[in-house]
Amino acid sequence: MLEELDIRNLGPIREATIAPAAGMTAITGETGAGKSMLLSAIRLVSGGAAESSRVSSGADEAWAQAIFALSDDAVASEHSGDTNDAGSGDADSGFTGAAAAVAKAHDAGVDPEDGELFLSRTVRASGRSRAVLGGKSVPRSVLGAIAGELVTIHGQTDQLKIAASSRQREFLDRVAGDEAELAAYRKAWDALAAMDERLERLRSQESSARQQADYLRESIDRINRTDPQPGEDEELKARRERIENAADIAQGVGSALGALDASQVDVDAADGASAVELINHAVTSLRAIRVGGTFAEQADRLESINADLGDVVFALSQELGDEGSVEDLDQINGRIHELGDLTRRWGPTLADVLAWRDKAAFDLEDLDASPEKVAELESERQTLYDAALAAADVLSAARVAAAADLGARVTEELGSLAMLGASLEVRVTPRDKADDPLGPYGRDDIAFLFTPFEGSPQLPMGKSASGGELSRLMLALELVAADTRGGADQTFIFDEVDAGVGGKAAVELGKRLARLARSAQVIVVTHLAQVASWADAQFVVTKEPPDADDDDLGVVTTIAEVNGETRVHEIARMLSGSESEASLDHARELLKESVL
Repeated sequence: MLEELDIRNLGPIREATIAPAAGMTAITGETGAGKSMLLSAIRLVSGGAAESSRVSSGADEAWAQAIFALSDDAVASEHSGDTNDAGSGDADSGFTGAAAAVAKAHDAGVDPEDGELFLSRTVRASGRSRAVLGGKSVPRSVLGAIAGELVTIHGQTDQLKIAASSRQREFLDRVAGDEAELAAYRKAWDALAAMDERLERLRSQESSARQQADYLRESIDRINRTDPQPGEDEELKARRERIENAADIAQGVGSALGALDASQVDVDAADGASAVELINHAVTSLRAIRVGGTFAEQADRLESINADLGDVVFALSQELGDEGSVEDLDQINGRIHELGDLTRRWGPTLADVLAWRDKAAFDLEDLDASPEKVAELESERQTLYDAALAAADVLSAARVAAAADLGARVTEELGSLAMLGASLEVRVTPRDKADDPLGPYGRDDIAFLFTPFEGSPQLPMGKSASGGELSRLMLALELVAADTRGGADQTFIFDEVDAGVGGKAAVELGKRLARLARSAQVIVVTHLAQVASWADAQFVVTKEPPDADDDDLGVVTTIAEVNGETRVHEIARMLSGSESEASLDHARELLKESVL
């Protein structure tokens, strides 16, 4: 929710801080006092156009900051990693509302601080502006994306958004609660789209692609015929080195074995005792000493050395006679040359060659534009299309059911908002199958058709009502959405919602705004006491003449919260334009009765 709005040098407002209630907040004041500047501040921090004409006279720049308090669940979503593409709010993360705002802020390099997000904007008199998110400069489009998840403004210039068919679809999906159906469809649609892209590439191949396919095919055949094994070339080079140095190996190993253990090479005993025999003789001599201590310890050490020598002798003896022949050397050199040709082309190692072959085989499938391959993929595409169409039908059924209920309930609400005879039809129309009806969000054309009064033609929403009527229509829509799906986790701002309303209808309007405020934060700019009396907090915008010492500033607007008797006086002023005892009593009675 919007926890605080700070304004500096914006139009007639020199300095103001507003801390809206968690429920319903009313902004009141005389006509022309500057209530619209509050909406200007919200639009400014929401990435709206920066107009230097809005900078207060004599000031260098205007500044506005909105502080949004986030729910624990929204903040936790930053680390959840639980994303999908089914959500109707944020197409990238799958989150909606505050959770989507947190995800988008994180993408911009800013995380909530103590559960709060700070959005601010500075507009210089020269016309340049600066957008800041959590102390970090960002493009104003980032502020717009984040604020769009946190704030919804229903004012004369903002109602046109709902005229977009995509916004109407998003709203209907939110009310329908068809997240599962939409997710299932999107999964099927993504698979179909991927296949269409693959087929398009295949069909648009030219001669260069066919040449590439031939090259890949021939290369794969060459590698497969050679059938290299990982590390085979290194093993062969090691064997070749042994064969080429066979004489030196035989002489060296034989001499070493003769010195270590003459019995391994049949050396004549006359040539002298071997190392093993000499160590055994030393051990026997030490054991013969009947005095313990160091003699026994040294004998143990010599026996350990003799055991290691035995292992060395065994290992060397296995190397004798294993050098191979000249014929083996020719075969090895031929194989090394064959493998070397592969590594020069697709290496540098045989593992690289094998990895290239596997990837080439995969690429070849997409480059193979043979009629048989195209027919195979077209058959797969038809299967995917049928699955997507079936998922679209399930999604359509959920939308049709929700559309009928939404239209009927909104029409009922409109009757209580001084719009008797007004009605809303939510029309879900399947696109013509002959033109391939499927799209990223199903097969439906969705239209909100509004009839502002009995006998009026049915027209697309956004083109058939005044600003006040549209505000009340949006209030009815948000009420039904809140009743159906619970809290919207958003701040709703209503402007002109009370245009053309009075008497009992004004009371009903205030009551419904208060009802919406049970599940979301509501801020309403109003001139009706019957609406303002339902608010949990009320702020009054007042024009004040300039100080005598500083009359260059012109008229100054102040904003102050009213409570207790001060609020009673403001309600009385709104009721009758005076603060007589009768109007004050009426104001007290109205505040007393304005309780859900």
